[in-house]
Amino acid sequence: MNLDRLKPLTLLYVDDEPHIRQNAVEYLSRYCHNVYEAEDGAMGLSLYREHKPDLIISDIKMPKLNGLEFASQVRQDDKKTPIIIATAHTETAYLLKAVELQLVKYIIKPITSEKLQEALSMVCETLEHTKNSLIYLDDKTRYDLLNQSLFIDDTLIKLTHNEQLFFDFLIQNRQRAITYDEIENIIWAYEGMSMDALRSLVRGLRKKLGAVFIDNVSGIGYRLKS
Repeated sequence: MNLDRLKPLTLLYVDDEPHIRQNAVEYLSRYCHNVYEAEDGAMGLSLYREHKPDLIISDIKMPKLNGLEFASQVRQDDKKTPIIIATAHTETAYLLKAVELQLVKYIIKPITSEKLQEALSMVCETLEHTKNSLIYLDDKTRYDLLNQSLFIDDTLIKLTHNEQLFFDFLIQNRQRAITYDEIENIIWAYEGMSMDALRSLVRGLRKKLGAVFIDNVSGIGYRLKS
């Protein structure tokens, strides 16, 4: 099991039990460049915002802010950082919440080195998949194909439904121009497309992007600027 992918990364470990936390941090430090530790979800959230770790492992039952509440706070602005939750709970409600929060792994206690290694291996696969799904438009603007999310300076840019459909199709076909007919079929298949509506959509999207990434190809449609 090759975990070399983790060596340059930072990790945040959150657990309110000192002995378990100490042992886990010591073990995880073998694999990650830097491991931050927090004794509850509130401290974990503070350290997350300060350090923006590459990976998070958190217990679920903690004072002040439990693991799922903590993960939910992280997920409000961050859809990509891998999160692993450790818990003694196996109830369906917890599992469904874990899926909703896009957690990489749900570790059932007691935590062992084998369970941690399995979870870290899954993180390596997730990071590799995420890496391949990121499209960089410039040094501060990127689009995550996997989660259909646009980021500028690590800030999630909220798109309307039609903007999302248009931009995602544009990104997936970035080697060519997408035609007016294709755009109509994707966004306005039932009601028909007007050029005014399309121009308004593109204008709004360009404003959110803050740079000219979308070119109009006369008589054909639009393409992503190379």
